[in-house]
This record gives sequence, structure tokens and C-alpha cells, in this order.
Amino acid sequence: LATGPRQNNSIFYEIRTYDIKPSKMKEFVEMVNKYFHLRTAHSELVGFWSAELGAMNKVVHVWKYDNFAHRTAVRHALASDKDWQGKFISAALPLIEKQHNEVAYLVPWCQLGKPPKEGGVYEWVTFQMKPGGPALWGEAFQAAVNAHVNTGYTKLIGVFHTEYGLLNTVHVIWWNENADHRAAGRHSAHEDARVVAAVRDSVRFLESQQNMLLIPLQCSPLK
Repeated sequence: LATGPRQNNSIFYEIRTYDIKPSKMKEFVEMVNKYFHLRTAHSELVGFWSAELGAMNKVVHVWKYDNFAHRTAVRHALASDKDWQGKFISAALPLIEKQHNEVAYLVPWCQLGKPPKEGGVYEWVTFQMKPGGPALWGEAFQAAVNAHVNTGYTKLIGVFHTEYGLLNTVHVIWWNENADHRAAGRHSAHEDARVVAAVRDSVRFLESQQNMLLIPLQCSPLK
């Protein structure tokens, strides 16, 4: 089924997830930090992170595009960029075990945010919702997200739902000062009757969920 309402513009986000060979993770990150300016010269990078908890030897990066024609033009330019192909792609591909990408939109009620300061950690939570998209589960999901926001322990960065990839998937990005701050906040939230009530209502539409604690790389605009 269609994913339902989205924001009233053509902007979308490509979410790329790479599994890196365990013995090559350090080398891959060093290459990204050294050469990724060649990639960001072509289009806007939202964030680039490595997984610390919830997954191992995995990186996630998010790209913003004005529309699909914009993405096509960028991909063509990258294929013709000899520096990018020679200095990064040719050396990085042997380090990667698996690649996965999705196209996602911001949900209608969320704008892309920024952390209040640099130096924190990001929590990436993936929810697999029942078919029907935000038209079905959007209000209940929004209430659950806002209940967590209103506790004040965490900062909401973005809420995305998929258009290409596994449909009815929602990715929520949170920011916290550190992992201990997140743990303490979650403990308090689980004892907050408002959060408990909102979550109970939203899980009617939930199939599964998974989360990762992410550390931003040096090249990431979201730090």
C-alpha cells in the first residue's frame, strides 16, 4: 500500500547503509574523513555516522535531493568525477561487504532539526509499521514521538517514512548528550504516564522496531 501523506514539496532523502568488513572499518573511516569532500561537492550530506551499539561495522549516511531529476544528475556527475572514482570509490569498494539504500520523505508534521551543540550521540530507531502509511498510523505515531519530546530528555532530529525500500518503515533520529544521558532519560520516560499512554496507543500499528546508537564521523554536518 502507498505510504500516504508527505510534506508538500519534492524534497526527499536517500538513506544509505553500508556493512564494512570487520577488519577494514578503521581504514574505511579514515578514507571517508580524507576524501569525502569530493562527494559533498556534488550534493548535500545531512549526516554520516558509524554504529556503536545495536550493530557493528556499519555506517549510515543520509543525502538530501530536491527531486529525482536532481539525484539522477548528481549520480551522473559522480560517475564522471575522476577524483571521486579514483581516490575513493576504487579503494573503498573492496572494504564494503554490503550496501543498502532507501528513499524516504520527512513525515508531514516534522521538520529536520539540529542538535543544540556538537559532541553528542545519535539514536537511530527503525519502526516497521502496519501497511497503510501515515494516513493510517500517523496521528498515533506523532503523539508517541511528541510524548518523548515533551519529557525534555532528548532532541528530535527527524522522522522519515520510506517511499522506496521496505514500505511502511519509519526512521526516527534522536540526539542526546551521551549514552548515559539517554539511558537516564529513557528510564524516566518509561515511568511517565503520558509517555506510556501514547506508546500503548501507537503500538497497535507496530510490527517491529530496532535501534542503533550512532557516532558522527568527522565529515558529518550533524555532529
